[in-house]
Amino acid sequence: MLDPYPREFREDVVRVARSREDGVTLAQIAKDSGVHEMTLHKWIHQADIDEGNGHGRAREHAAETRELKRRVRLLEQENEVLRRAAAYLSQEPAVKRLHPLVSELAADGIPVAVSLRVLKLSRQPYCRWCSQQVTAGELDEAYRANALFNAHRDDPEFGSRFLVEEARAAGVAMCERTAWRICRDNQWWSTFGKKRGKNGKRPGPPVHDDLVKRDFTADDVDEVWLTDITAHWTGEGKLYLCAIKDVFSGRISGYSISDRMKARLAVNAPENAMSRRDSAAGCIVHSDRGSQFRARSFVHALNRHHLIGSMGKVGAAGDNAAMESFFALLQKNVLDRKRWRTREELRIAIITWIERTYHRRRRQARLGRLTPIEYETIMKSASYLAA
Repeated sequence: MLDPYPREFREDVVRVARSREDGVTLAQIAKDSGVHEMTLHKWIHQADIDEGNGHGRAREHAAETRELKRRVRLLEQENEVLRRAAAYLSQEPAVKRLHPLVSELAADGIPVAVSLRVLKLSRQPYCRWCSQQVTAGELDEAYRANALFNAHRDDPEFGSRFLVEEARAAGVAMCERTAWRICRDNQWWSTFGKKRGKNGKRPGPPVHDDLVKRDFTADDVDEVWLTDITAHWTGEGKLYLCAIKDVFSGRISGYSISDRMKARLAVNAPENAMSRRDSAAGCIVHSDRGSQFRARSFVHALNRHHLIGSMGKVGAAGDNAAMESFFALLQKNVLDRKRWRTREELRIAIITWIERTYHRRRRQARLGRLTPIEYETIMKSASYLAA
């Protein structure tokens, strides 16, 4: 059973409660965050236990126990693999791999005869390997690479198709595919390279079709979600926010905040949103074509929760305009209000503004001068009575 409140949300509410100003009660913070006052007290008590300031079982101890059990299970599996691998090598030894091992054991003081007897190897093949450790194929590869390097050094504008002809003229014959592979491995490219996109990067292919098509309307909650990532500088570096916005009410269903912009940031946002929603299966999750939203982990997260992915075009901010509008509002009301010394300070300010001001105090004209929380509550009650 999923926790009704994601861990990141609980930690942020505890941060807001601990840094509250004089005269602000825990009851008011709990009300602004949409939780019960007793629940907030339990979260603070558990946070004290985790930090070693209270009596009880810390979550880290339970997590450490689970991690130790996982490692023991992994070690048992690795031992079984080694046992079977040793049995396999004793029957059909991989000679080319074991000969260097015999030399290393000899350097450590173990006689060659003992190593050969234990590994069931013959002495003559080992002696031939010692006299000529480089095979004929490896030697031919080195001659070909040397010929291609000489041709590339004389004519840097030549590609692999021209370099192979120069190598053949020098007496080293090879096919074009072999020349291309050697040039690729050594990064010997023609000076007349292909044209590249902005910043030397090409936009990645979309993993989903555009199902929204700039129609930012919905008939019910959890029908269309918008997501994007924004960043802002602090005295300690950048802080990244990935938010999930419900098109129906404009509510931020879930979010994730981190000091690094990786795929995990985009994965945690829908995970947190799903843990706070009763059922959002079949909901469309629309984003831009950023690498975080094209990552396999993000696509797997959508499939795991039965969500439908949607993706706009490259360089088209209008394809996700409603989400850009929210970030612009956040920029004016929080991010650009002052200089933020620490990431922790900015994080608390963002969470406080979203949960207290945006969700419960800021009335929107398109919602009939209601807040997102009020609008969702009224519409849910109306749909329940109609049913």
